[in-house]
Amino acid sequence: MEIYTDLQQIKQPFPKAFVTIGNFDGVHLGHQMLFSEVVGKAYRHSGTSVAVTFDPHPLKVLRPDGIRLISTTEQKIELIQLAGIDVLVILPFNRELAATSAEDFVDKILVQVIGVKELVVGYDYAFGKGRQGNIDFLRERGRILGFPVTMVDAHYENGMLVSSTKIRELVAEGRMRDVRRLLGRYYQIRGEVQRGRQRGGRELGFPTANLKISEDDLCPKRGVYVTQVVYKGKVYGGVSNIGYNPTFGENRLVAETHIFDFDSDIYGHPIKINLLRYLRGEKKFAGIEELAAQIKLDIVTAKQVLLEAGEERLFSCEEKWSK
Repeated sequence: MEIYTDLQQIKQPFPKAFVTIGNFDGVHLGHQMLFSEVVGKAYRHSGTSVAVTFDPHPLKVLRPDGIRLISTTEQKIELIQLAGIDVLVILPFNRELAATSAEDFVDKILVQVIGVKELVVGYDYAFGKGRQGNIDFLRERGRILGFPVTMVDAHYENGMLVSSTKIRELVAEGRMRDVRRLLGRYYQIRGEVQRGRQRGGRELGFPTANLKISEDDLCPKRGVYVTQVVYKGKVYGGVSNIGYNPTFGENRLVAETHIFDFDSDIYGHPIKINLLRYLRGEKKFAGIEELAAQIKLDIVTAKQVLLEAGEERLFSCEEKWSK
């Protein structure tokens, strides 16, 4: 997949460009339907499948406190590539782009720079200053400029509308099985392993890999989760606590993960954590012995959940299970 992060990098329009445009936060099943439509049309017409998105998310600029994202830009790129898109255009979103009229965006960017042959959008997509670029506008502009517009209808799973807004709501509630239904994969957090106070191994007998979580990011419901840990080409089972560790009176939000059958030193190394199921809420225990006993119970439950999940090849990676 070719990636462009500036319109100046595009020297000429793409041949027979079948284009979809959106924020694609989470790259959920609804987004994947858009990509499938574009990829299929491009294949049948020997054209180029193109996805256009923005970084940062427009609401991060227009309403900085108004949104918490499901996926990082890195994750979004990985998932769009897995969808088979030929070209990804990531437009830097700023106040200048926000002030661009829908007509100028279509004429000067989609037509002149990208060379759109056909545009594919979701049922609720709108863009441009004042969200002028709705479906009716796009179809009329396409009629004038010579490109058709295909609208992909809303998609439902188990009676739930597949949308980034709904997924954020489910993540905050800890409903990870429902999240997976709408994403088509497990919800994932990632980062570099931080050096903590090392109580897990020294005092509890359960060493943990710690990831700091920003209060500004989308944070799952605080508590204990069954997890899969992706590290260096393999996937390990684990159990994670997301919260403030009230037993020890911590004051920073962190994801502490005990990785099963694992003893490597991974401080400073990147890992990915897939959240499979919410087990219980975070709780302040009377002491170390009571906490350790509960962790043992959590591990038993987690291993059963992982056994039921099976050796599933994940959408978010190509790693295989370690034994």
